[in-house]
Amino acid sequence: MTQDNADLGAKLDILIKLQAGSMVRGMASKKEKILFLGQAGLTPKLIGELVGSSAASVSQTLYTERKKDKDAEGK
Repeated sequence: MTQDNADLGAKLDILIKLQAGSMVRGMASKKEKILFLGQAGLTPKLIGELVGSSAASVSQTLYTERKKDKDAEGK
């Protein structure tokens, strides 16, 4: 049963990647794609695989944007 769960998880990962890729295909910038996928709840590692960046770069982009939003709310 554990192998069945692993196989199912792998198949779901593939479906998520395919769907996410099609959702961001028309977006112009990598930053726009990262922000959209981050809001959708994908991990930085998965986002990085989809947009061709490292997980660290994706994390930094998400952090910077959250900080900008937080600073704008405080003003």
